[in-house]
Amino acid sequence: MRAVIQRVLKASVTIEQQLHAEIKTGFLVFLGIENEDNEDDVKWLSAKITQMRIFNDENGLMNLSLKEVEGDILLVSQFTLHASTKKGNRPSFIQAAKPAIAIPLYEKMIAHLQADLGKPIFTGIFGADMKIELINDGPITITIDSKNKQ
Repeated sequence: MRAVIQRVLKASVTIEQQLHAEIKTGFLVFLGIENEDNEDDVKWLSAKITQMRIFNDENGLMNLSLKEVEGDILLVSQFTLHASTKKGNRPSFIQAAKPAIAIPLYEKMIAHLQADLGKPIFTGIFGADMKIELINDGPITITIDSKNKQ
């Protein structure tokens, strides 16, 4: 399971020209689910996301978590995070989980993030054509892969 976490001042998802979800200070999280992922990956990644200390404290040091700044999460599914570009110029998405596997894990991720954060999170719609707008704060962008826990 891969996540790209962007610290944002604001972010939104528009679907079919309608605003679907919007947050102010927080994380825009793009989530890619692969065939081998399971609930252990969900639990581990949710804890990492919600406990990550990348917000500035009073001294300007990245020392505060999402909870401490009362931030929000906007979670967007993105199978292209598992693109393989080894051969040719057209990416292969063979490692990306099919909806039958990915949707239940995406829904579990939503539930775990809400429980770990202690409040509802915002989401896109799995499989929809979404338009994402954001103002990256910093810029701060971090990638995490549950298969590489170093």
